Amino acid sequence: MIERFYLKDYLSFKEVELNLNNGLVVFTGPSGSGKSILMESILTSVGGSSCDATLCESSVTWEIDEDACGIESDDINVFKHIKKEKSRYFINNQSLSRKAMSNVAAKYLRHLSLKDFSDFENENLLGILDERIEANSKGIKALREKFREVYTEYHWTEHELKVIEDEEKKIVELKEFAAFEIKKIEEINPQPNEDEELLEIKKELSRKEKVLESISSANEIFNYEHLVSGALESLDVDSSFFDDAMNELRAIFDGAEERFNALEDVDVESVLNRIEELSGLKRRYGSIEEALTYKEQKIQELAKYENIEIEKHDLKEKHEALSREVQELADALSTLREAELKSFEDDLNHYLKNLYLREAKITMQKVEYSKSGQDVISIELNATALDKISTGEFNRLRLAVLALKSEYMNKNGGVLMLDEIDANLSGEESMSVARVLKQLSKHFQIFVISHQPQLTSMGDQHFLVYKDGTISKTKELNLDERVDEIARIISGDKISDEAKKFARELLEVKK
Repeated sequence: MIERFYLKDYLSFKEVELNLNNGLVVFTGPSGSGKSILMESILTSVGGSSCDATLCESSVTWEIDEDACGIESDDINVFKHIKKEKSRYFINNQSLSRKAMSNVAAKYLRHLSLKDFSDFENENLLGILDERIEANSKGIKALREKFREVYTEYHWTEHELKVIEDEEKKIVELKEFAAFEIKKIEEINPQPNEDEELLEIKKELSRKEKVLESISSANEIFNYEHLVSGALESLDVDSSFFDDAMNELRAIFDGAEERFNALEDVDVESVLNRIEELSGLKRRYGSIEEALTYKEQKIQELAKYENIEIEKHDLKEKHEALSREVQELADALSTLREAELKSFEDDLNHYLKNLYLREAKITMQKVEYSKSGQDVISIELNATALDKISTGEFNRLRLAVLALKSEYMNKNGGVLMLDEIDANLSGEESMSVARVLKQLSKHFQIFVISHQPQLTSMGDQHFLVYKDGTISKTKELNLDERVDEIARIISGDKISDEAKKFARELLEVKK
């Protein structure tokens, strides 16, 4: 629910703070006092509309999906719209786009003045129907879950079969291509790290002659080795350190000569050609290791193509078995739903009669499987499609559907916002709408603008919107003030005793 709303500097409003209760919250007041402006600003505070208020802020008890929007949920979450040079939107002081805020709020708030068809979507209508069945006989939830599980596997096997059939159409070409790719890599037959070893050989060959020449010149040092040893002895200095150093130097030179002499039989041209072949593989595949990995993939693909007929046969058998099971489960769901459909229609029409609407016809057809089964529900009002009926009829039909849904709700359904849903209705019609809203208010926080005494009297909380000079203000009314306001709605500015009496009677009826 929305616990608190704050508005600053919007058209005729300077500052408004509303502490809101659950249930049916009614806003009344003379025409032009600012009721619709106030409703618009509440919507703006949660991203559902846009206005030029300096600040619109709502404190709500809604849970926020942190993974979806990246904002941590608190016990009370604060939605805020600020307008300076441009509009900015915040949840818990973290900035986000209006669309992102609207998506968060959409899970909990609906503005019924808009022609939104979501309440008539098949998933929602089936959900209401299934809840009724579950309440009466139990078992359909388990059946629906089992169907969803089997359908998911059935849908997967169907997809895999299609993949195989698509592959079969080009299997020859795919096999040839895989074999060609394998052969191309095997002809070169690269070994791991071979390119690095060959580059090292190339580097050694390029400096062989120069290094050997340097070693040959440096070998002259050994011709004077005995002189140094003799000089050290004459100085009574142990010459072992010098002997060790000379032996180590001799070993280095000998090792280098052996290494370079081993390259005598290496064909430089062959090394360069091999390096070029490996470079071609690396250009195509990224590295020798990636080329070898690619070859293994193609070998596995080739094996898969060879075994595709066996795989297809096994998958086909599995798909046929799942198809039979899905059909049995779908038929079982349809049978339960068909048995409940007439009662569902009767109860909907009971609400519609109370709302002074024509009868609705509910039909159910079988279509291709979805996660909910094979059934699609559609509603027509007096043989008229929903997109052809008036907005007033549409919204009252939505109320009837919501009322049906609320009968089996065990948690708060969020916030419903209605403008003047009882506009242009007779007293009896207005009272029927009020009774439906009163039932819905057990499960929804409902904000409604009303010009009728019947709906106004049903409110759990009543705010008067009025003008003080040119400034719009709001006031939460106590019982006596509610009597006066309802009497004003009945008789106009000159409140009569009869109007007050009728107002008190309406409020007594509510009790």
